[in-house]
Amino acid sequence: MDTLSEANATFALNLLKKLGEDKSKNVFFSPFSISSALAMVLMGASGDTAAQIVQALYFSKSGGKSEDVHQGFQTLLTEVNRAGTKYLLRTANRLFGEKSFDFNLSFKESCLKFYQAEMEELDFFKAAEEARKHINTWVAKKTEGKITELLTPNSVNQDTPLVLVNAIYFKGTWESQFSKHQTQERPFKVSKVTTETCANDV
Repeated sequence: MDTLSEANATFALNLLKKLGEDKSKNVFFSPFSISSALAMVLMGASGDTAAQIVQALYFSKSGGKSEDVHQGFQTLLTEVNRAGTKYLLRTANRLFGEKSFDFNLSFKESCLKFYQAEMEELDFFKAAEEARKHINTWVAKKTEGKITELLTPNSVNQDTPLVLVNAIYFKGTWESQFSKHQTQERPFKVSKVTTETCANDV
């Protein structure tokens, strides 16, 4: 688990460095979502593809076996989704596969066991748009309606065999909350360029 956390942290920092090369833009992403989704792909990969995923996610530095990586993610996901916290943090994984494909049973069972990701069969060949809307509805439900259009029109089609989705939702309470009566929208600047408005405590 400690080695997986170290690998995840290394991946997150290196990806942030890459995404943050343009200093004029804000960066907001979930490295845990990306690494856990790619780790699921790793379960179905082999050869050069598997080796490249292991290298990209820095799993090779952990010195552990692939099974150890997946068990580590299983533990992390259990911790992330635990009940009884003062905040709400939920992550959800799901596989949407073309119904005419015969997906490896062991792969499906492992995704469910380690990543709480169930496989749902959809008709991408004949009803891609309906499948896209169905996936968006699932994501909207898992994010309390915050993400309603994850997949844009024409992003899936008859050539789509599998869609792997990770949704993450967080809602916490401020230790020192803003007073609504002392907050108003004001312009703010990033790199000397005025951007959109934001609520500021005054």
